Amino acid sequence: MVMMKNHMEIVVEQLADKYMAETDMCRCERCKFDVMALALNRLPAAYVVTERGELFASIDASYLQNQVDADVAVLAAIAIVKEKPRH
Repeated sequence: MVMMKNHMEIVVEQLADKYMAETDMCRCERCKFDVMALALNRLPAAYVVTERGELFASIDASYLQNQVDADVAVLAAIAIVKEKPRH
């Protein structure tokens, strides 16, 4: 089965889990999805269709600048959601 996925969703979800666990903010599903949505809107999409494409997206996501951009986007989103949770 062929599927399409924005690889940045995977990266952002992992970072959201990591950084949210290090703060005293709410970790409910709504807050997590708000953090992810805010972060993903600041980052370029990285859609993949094949396993090979997914591998290249993983390699690209590991480059320092992409990692820094993702870290910054997630941390900024956490600050926003922590200040004004919508639940």
